[in-house]
Amino acid sequence: MTSSLRLPRTPLADAATAFVRELASPAIFHHSVRTYLYGRFLGQQVGMDGDYDDELFYLGAVLHDIGLTDRGDGEQRFELDGADLAANHLREQGLSEDRVEVVWDAIALHTSPDLAARKRPEIALVSVGAGADLGGGPAALPESFAELTGQQFPRLDVTTALYDAIVGQAKRRPEKAPPFTLPGALLQQETGVAWPTWSDLTTELGRSVG
Repeated sequence: MTSSLRLPRTPLADAATAFVRELASPAIFHHSVRTYLYGRFLGQQVGMDGDYDDELFYLGAVLHDIGLTDRGDGEQRFELDGADLAANHLREQGLSEDRVEVVWDAIALHTSPDLAARKRPEIALVSVGAGADLGGGPAALPESFAELTGQQFPRLDVTTALYDAIVGQAKRRPEKAPPFTLPGALLQQETGVAWPTWSDLTTELGRSVG
């Protein structure tokens, strides 16, 4: 592997890599690693090289989609389920609570790039890297780098894998896909069920606090 594809090799990083390999499909694992590689590269392009904790960034990136695994499938949005599962895993590995909190935020906020961008670099870069891999992303990277990354960590139709995982969870537990969230939007597209109106939402809120 060339130096441009190097990954952190600390005990925590190795344990997280093994944890994700055990829980996630190859498509989601490869996406998680590319999230780190693309986020790191794009961070370097804007002068962020060395201005953040690389281990924390890697932990957030490689663990960011474990909420889409069987073990991570709880009763919350997959981002929150994944953040909670990652936090518990890292505590068991002895990571301090202040560092756990950074990883939790990175995972919980990775589908909210406008919010992640206002946080620490380790948090922002997870969202940047994930978006680069799934959005206009590899196109925002030098073609040679995207190709090299894809050779080492093949894409394996990751967009379908992620869509199926998010929608599959939401169909089983609609509470995991509240309106106006990414899971909610994908569930709405899949089922065609109308979202509540502002009037519906405010009426329900009034009942809950009344």
